[in-house]
Amino acid sequence: MSVITIRPVIPEDAADILAIYSYYVGKTAITFELEVPSLSEFQARIAKTLTKYPYLATVRDGHIVGYAYAGTFKDRAAYDHSVELTIYLPPGERGHGTGRKLYKALENALSSMGIINLYACIGDPIIEDEHLTHNSENFHAHLGFTKVGTFHKCGRKFGRWYNMIWMEKIIGQHT
Repeated sequence: MSVITIRPVIPEDAADILAIYSYYVGKTAITFELEVPSLSEFQARIAKTLTKYPYLATVRDGHIVGYAYAGTFKDRAAYDHSVELTIYLPPGERGHGTGRKLYKALENALSSMGIINLYACIGDPIIEDEHLTHNSENFHAHLGFTKVGTFHKCGRKFGRWYNMIWMEKIIGQHT
């Protein structure tokens, strides 16, 4: 595999990022979103994120092969040192270290902003199926996240109920 680079997302990346995300909307329960957003909606989401948080892309041979970003954990000033993370890679990119590198770059950027608590909201299968496995939970655990909560049968997609879990990683001191 050729070398990947990690760089900030720019608004012009929206179509490439949406192409990655569309797979997850249509084929998986990794996101509970049921309809693929329009390009203009997706561009607006990226622009909103970039006003406050990092939004990063991994690029190989001029093509985006993954993206990750931070978002508001809760919309109150008391939570300003906490964020929710999101990451997506095309299916063929998993297992090559791309996600780990991308999350590490995001973690470093957030740490420099004074962020201490990282949270991941993850679809969790009651029974693994063709739409959802424990891969995301295992990926986050491998990166030092700990499961801190389960919401039971809170998401319904493909005619099935799925749980949602929250995982947490502390990356700084609470002084």
